[in-house]
Amino acid sequence: MGKLELDKTFEERETINIAIVDAADKASDPWGGVKVTRYEVKNILPPKSIKDAMEKQMRAERKKRATIAESEGDRQAKINRAEGEKQQMIAQSEGEKQKRINEAEGRAIEILKVAEATASGIRGIASAINEKGGINAVNLRIAEQYLNEFGKLAKTNNSIIIPSNLSDIAGMIKSTATVIKDQTEVKSKTE
Repeated sequence: MGKLELDKTFEERETINIAIVDAADKASDPWGGVKVTRYEVKNILPPKSIKDAMEKQMRAERKKRATIAESEGDRQAKINRAEGEKQQMIAQSEGEKQKRINEAEGRAIEILKVAEATASGIRGIASAINEKGGINAVNLRIAEQYLNEFGKLAKTNNSIIIPSNLSDIAGMIKSTATVIKDQTEVKSKTE
């Protein structure tokens, strides 16, 4: 019994039985034909002090296992939370990346559509200028814009500089038409 750990004494009855059989068999050898073949320990009644010590040891062992299990649980929970946060951040960054790509593609398409519409409008104006009465229509439009813009200047500013040839709007339109006509002729020759 003294060779066993305190908490193993009740679990090791078979070992105790074998040890007692060996000891009794050796002790009976001098008597001759007596052979001990079996011995069984039915109950072990330790003193109260040993029983108390065994109970304290068992409580300490249970508490130790509970503490270890709790710390393992905390560790696994922290790992799970960290992994979840990592996955969340990855998903958010992928979403943000895709959002920026989509916005950039949208802006690119918008710029392309505006450029195409502007080019189409300019081609339409150029075509209209080459048609019969096209130059007269351009002259009228320029005169309207000139007067409109000049009128805005007169409303917003207290002092304005008036061109010396303000009354010669027709001359200004004629010089603009000459520039447009020259550009149209250059374009026709290059084509």
